[in-house]
Amino acid sequence: MTYLLGLRLEGRDVLVVGGGRVAQRRVPVLLDAGARVTLVAPEITAALEDLAAAGRITWQRRPYRPGDVHDGELGDFWLVHAATDAPDVNATVAAEAETRRIWCVRADDRHASTAWTPASGTAAGVTVGVLADGDPRRAAGLRDAITDGLADGTLDARRGREPLRGVALVGGGPGDPGLITVRGRQLLSQADVVVVDRLAPAALLDELPGDVEIVDAAKIPYGRSMTQEEINRVLIDRARAGRFVVRLKGGDSFVFGRGAEEIAACVAAGVPVTVVPGVTSALAGPAAAGIPATHRGVAQDVHIVSAHVAPGDERSTVDWAALARSHGTIVALMGVERIDRIARALLDGGRAPDTPVAVVQDATLPTQRTITATLGTVHQAATDAGVRPPAVVVIGEVVNVARDLDILHGGRYVAFPGLPTAQSAAATAATTSDTASRGNRVP
Repeated sequence: MTYLLGLRLEGRDVLVVGGGRVAQRRVPVLLDAGARVTLVAPEITAALEDLAAAGRITWQRRPYRPGDVHDGELGDFWLVHAATDAPDVNATVAAEAETRRIWCVRADDRHASTAWTPASGTAAGVTVGVLADGDPRRAAGLRDAITDGLADGTLDARRGREPLRGVALVGGGPGDPGLITVRGRQLLSQADVVVVDRLAPAALLDELPGDVEIVDAAKIPYGRSMTQEEINRVLIDRARAGRFVVRLKGGDSFVFGRGAEEIAACVAAGVPVTVVPGVTSALAGPAAAGIPATHRGVAQDVHIVSAHVAPGDERSTVDWAALARSHGTIVALMGVERIDRIARALLDGGRAPDTPVAVVQDATLPTQRTITATLGTVHQAATDAGVRPPAVVVIGEVVNVARDLDILHGGRYVAFPGLPTAQSAAATAATTSDTASRGNRVP
C-alpha cells in the first residue's frame, strides 16, 4: 500500500546518484519542480553534462561515497534517487537514506524503495500521478489514457475548476488534426467559443461539447470572407462577456496569420491573451513531402515569403531580385495563383531555369500530393495538374536532395502514419511532372 503525496520541492535539495538514462529522465522533472539537484557520478550523459555546464545542477564528478546522503556540504537533502547501474551502490544509498529518514527511490528495485515516482503528466492545467502497485508500464499506460482524455476533451477538463478567461490564439498546425500542439488541444477542449479559420483542423471541432459556440471566420480565396475587424470584434465581445475564446488558425498565428493584429485589438480592449504557437505549413509542407528546408552543403538559409500579392505589385514588400540572387531555399505561401509571376521574377533576377521546384498541395492531409518541375516549367506543370490552394511552393536544390535520397516519388517515405506514400500522393501529377522536367534532375 502507498500513500500518494505531491512533494513541493521548490528550493529544496535533492540528491541523485548515477548519471545514466534513469537520471537523465528524472533530473529535468526535479528541476521543473524547483528542486536544487546535486548529482554524484563519475560519468554522466551529454544532456546532464549540458545542465551542469549551464549551472542548473551541481555535479560531483566522482563515485558515491558513504556518508554523501547526510553530508551537509553537499546539501540538506529531502529526497534521494539511487539510479546507478550497480545494485550494491544503490543498496548503500538507500540504507543511508533510511537511517536518516530521507525518502529514497531505487531505480533498480522498487520493492526496496521507500518511495516510488508516479507516472506523471500534465494536461488542461491538471497534473496526474499514477502508481500501479509499482508496475511502471501499467502506470504509464493509465497516465497516458488520462492525460490524453484531458487534452482532447474526452474527460471534461472544465468540470470542477475555475473557468478560463480571455482569448487564446492557437496555431492549429498544417492540417492534420494530430499535429496541433498538446497545449493547443488542451485549451481548445476548454473553450466556450471557437473562432475558426478555413485552414484550421476543423475535425477537432466535432469533439467539442454541443454548447460550445463555433464562429466561422473562414476567408475563402476570391470568395466569402469575414473581415478582420469583425473577427476582432467577436473575440473582444465574447471575452468581455466572460467566455473563454479560442481563436483557432491553420499553421502558426504569427506566420502570415494576422495574429499580431488580433493581439493588438485584444490588448487595446483590456482582454488578456494567451499565444500557443503552431507548426507552420511553410516548414511542415516540405517535410511532409520529404523535402528538407535546409541540407548540409546545399542550403544554409530559408526564405519564407507570402505571395498573397504578386511580384511587381506595389503592395509587395518582398525583394524578389535579392531572393533570385540567393542560393538558399525559397518557400512561398499563398502562391498558387501567382506561380507564373513568381517564376518569372526569379528568372529575371538571375535564377537558373533548371532550378528545381516542388509544389505540395494539402500537406499532411490524406489528399496530399506533390508535383515537381523546374523554375522554367512549374507554371505549366501546376496548371496541367490542376493544383489548387492550399499549396506550398518550394524552390531550390533541396528538392533535388529529396530526389537523390529516393524520397520524392520513390515510395519509401511516409511522413505521417496513415497518409499515402510520397509515390501515391504524387501519382496524379507524376506524368505531367516527368514530362515537364525531362532532361533535368527533378523527375
